[in-house]
Formats: sequence, C-alpha cells, structure tokens
Amino acid sequence: MSASPKPARSPSFLGRAGPLVLARLFTAGLTLSIPLVLARVLHLDEYGTYYQLFLIATTLSYVLPFGVAQSLYYFLPRAEAKRPYLGHALLFVTGAGVVAAGLVWFFLGHVAAYFNNPALMDHRAALALYTAFFLGSYPLEISLTSQGKTKASAVVYLASDAVRSGVMVLPPLLGFSLHGMMIAVACFAGLRYVATWVVSLRGSTGPLVDWKLFKEQLVYAAPFGAAMCLAIPQQNAHMYAVAGVVAPAVYALYRVGCFQLPVVDLLYTPTSEVLMVRLGELEREGRLEEGVEAFREAAGKLAYVFLPFAAFLFAAAPEFVGAMFGQKFLPAVPIFRVSVLGVVLSILPMDGTLRARGQTRAIFASYLVKAVVTVPLLWFGVKYFGMMGGIASWALAEMVGKGMLLIRVPRALSTPERQLGLKDVIPWRELAQASLAAFAAGGSIFLLRSGVHDTWVNLPAGFLWRVLPLAVAGLLFVVGYVVGLYAQGVRPWSALQSLRPRRAA
Repeated sequence: MSASPKPARSPSFLGRAGPLVLARLFTAGLTLSIPLVLARVLHLDEYGTYYQLFLIATTLSYVLPFGVAQSLYYFLPRAEAKRPYLGHALLFVTGAGVVAAGLVWFFLGHVAAYFNNPALMDHRAALALYTAFFLGSYPLEISLTSQGKTKASAVVYLASDAVRSGVMVLPPLLGFSLHGMMIAVACFAGLRYVATWVVSLRGSTGPLVDWKLFKEQLVYAAPFGAAMCLAIPQQNAHMYAVAGVVAPAVYALYRVGCFQLPVVDLLYTPTSEVLMVRLGELEREGRLEEGVEAFREAAGKLAYVFLPFAAFLFAAAPEFVGAMFGQKFLPAVPIFRVSVLGVVLSILPMDGTLRARGQTRAIFASYLVKAVVTVPLLWFGVKYFGMMGGIASWALAEMVGKGMLLIRVPRALSTPERQLGLKDVIPWRELAQASLAAFAAGGSIFLLRSGVHDTWVNLPAGFLWRVLPLAVAGLLFVVGYVVGLYAQGVRPWSALQSLRPRRAA
C-alpha cells in the first residue's frame, strides 16, 4: 500500500499581510509627498495652520468611532451572517460623523482662540464636511481585512491613498493654496463615504440591524472605544499643548520634528490586523496554544525592520530633515530624534493581540494610566523646556503605556495547559541580532558626518545636492546593517520572506 502524500505545509499567516504591505508600500511615497510638497508650497504660517486643521480632524476621527469599527476584527472571523455587524458599524460611524461635524462647526472658534490662529475659521465648513465623511468611511478597509479579503483591501488602500494624495497636493501646486486643498479633500471624503457602503456590504448576508447582536458588539467595543477616548487625546496632547504656546510658524517646526515616515503604519497595521484574524481562527479551531508562536513570528519580523529604521533616522536626522523639508527646518532635529522612539515601541503588536483575545479592558487601563501620567508631564515639560519638554513628555507616557500592555500579553496568550511569561512571548534572538547590527550601522553615519561635515556644508544649491548626504548615509547604513546581520548568521531576505504573499501548494 503506497504511503499517502504528506499534506502541503500551509504558508505563514503573515503571508496574508503581503498584499496590504505591498499596497501601502506603493502609496507610501504618495502619502509621504503631502507634507513635503506643502512645506515648500505653503507659507510657514499656512503650513502650521494645515497641521492644526488635520490635528483636529484626526483626533475626532479616531475617538468618535468608539471601537465599533475595530470590533469587526473580532466578530466577522467568527460569524456566519456578517451583514448585521457591518451594518452596525456603518450606521454608528455615520452618526459619529454627524456629531464630529457639529463639534467642528460650533467649537472651532474656541480652538482657534486657544491656538492664537484665527485663520482656522476660514476653513470651518470644509473641515466639518471632511471630518464627517472621513469618519463615516472608517470601516472601509477594516470590513474587507476582517473577512480575510486582504487582496481586495489592498486594492482599496491603493486607490484611496492615491486619490487622497492627489487632492491634497495638486490644488496648492496649481495656486489654490490651503483653501482649495480643504475643499478638495472634503469632496474626496464624500466619495469615499459612498464607496464604503457599497463595498462593505457587498456579498454579506443577514439583516442590516440586529439589536441583540448590536448590544453584544457594543459591549465588546466599549472598553476599546473608551480607551481610544483616552488614548488619542493623550497621544495628541503634546501637539495641542505646544500649539497653544507658540505661533503657527513655530508650531510648523514642532510638527516637522514629530514627523514619521509611514513605515510603521505600512508594516505594523496590516501585520497586527492579520494577527488578530489569525488568533480568532485559532480560537475557533481549538488551537489556542499556537497563538504565542504567531505573536513571536510577527514581532520578530517587525524587529528586523523597525530597529534599523529607528537607528537610521536617529543617526541621519540632520540629513533627513534637511533633504525632506529644507534647511529652514533643521532646528526640528532634536525633537525628531526623540520622536523616533515611537518606531521602536511599535515592534510588539500588543494591542491587536489583546483585542483578539477580548481583553480590551487591559487596553483601557493602560490608556487611562497614560492619560493620568501625561497631564503632569506636559505641564512641567512644556512650561520649563518648551517644545523639547512636549515631545519628551509624550515619549515617557508612551513607554509607561506600552509597558502595561506588555505585562498582559503572556496571560492573553496562555492556555490552561501552558502558562506563559514575558520570556516566552518576546522574540529575544531577533531583537538582539537586529539591535546589534543597527547600532553598528548607525555609528558609521556619525563617523561619516564627522569626516565630511565641511564638504556637506559647501555643497551647491539644488534638490539633488541636498539629497546627496542622505543618500550616502542611507547606502552606508544599509550596507553596514546587512553585513552586521550576515556576521551573526542571519540572512535578511529569509528573515522577511514571510511577509511576501504566497499560496499554499
């Protein structure tokens, strides 16, 4: 009797994130162009106003959904009839969008007075419409990813980000300035809202509303939603605090210092989303014990990217800020170096893991502590140290919150048969290897700068000459990092291979 063929080994679950990563990688350059182009086209005061407008919009857009849209990651992988959960999310965020528009319309004047920037009121109508429609379209990509449709979600990311980048960059380039851009983004958000209803409900079954299921969905979402009500204002508090004590032109410098390339969102968000779906599948299949391996795999791959990325940005901060924004923004370099800590803190996908295990109360507790810690830190930091105190307060509060989440992860991934500790969930080997190689590569940039500083200063004017120091530093860092990994027996391409989309044999 011939032996039965062995079942084909299923590909790593991270392979599902591949389409999302590739789509975001393609649009990252377009998205990155927005602040870079506007920094050169808009006047410094107007550039600060642009940042203040979108600070308000993003704060409302992340707080008011109250976790209902994110609850789709938990319910859809477990549900047969998916339409009610989708309908609840769409209706809830639509109502939240109306509330957001009302808040902008009636309270923007008070915010403008606090920011000492009456120019904000010139954009009240456009900001209200943009916030309402953008918030109402929040479930678009979530609805697809949570159903395992990562390729469709990637296409939506691709189209949406490309159009959004165009409507934000083209009006100022054509001479319509900030006012034209705000009208264009409001129209874009309206079209995205219509697309959200059409795409999200397509192919789903069941009634649009089921009050019993909505209550269950709201109970699950409430702790996470309450956590967002604390987390987003807390994360943005340093921006509001600084905006209230400096002029819009100086605030533009601070926001450049807080600028981060979209690499974190590019890799962390789809990886965390797919991890949540995978943990839900493992729970449904009775294979909870495999959850810790999925978490370590995700964190290990992120470590090989985020640690060198953070090390490069810290070491090459002057070259990066000068090349991307121009020499007038070089005073933002010290602030930028502190903000790089956010990349390191994103290595472990802890919040997604806790949400997948239904432990949203732990997320709420961590955000509550962060909010409590932030208030005295900001008061002291901004009062005595100005903008550096603002960014340092944010960094310290983030470390406290991430530490609280990390403590809860082992318990979330444990099973009755296997109780885990911190040493079991953290990918120590990957962290050590990436840290050592990144530290050595970053040191080479400091040595390069000390040797050719006079040469860089005397380079001719022009964009290509301004980018040359950054390009040389980047090439040196990449070579140093790859050599450092090879010296430790790590093959970089093999380490990242699981992010490539693959089919099962």
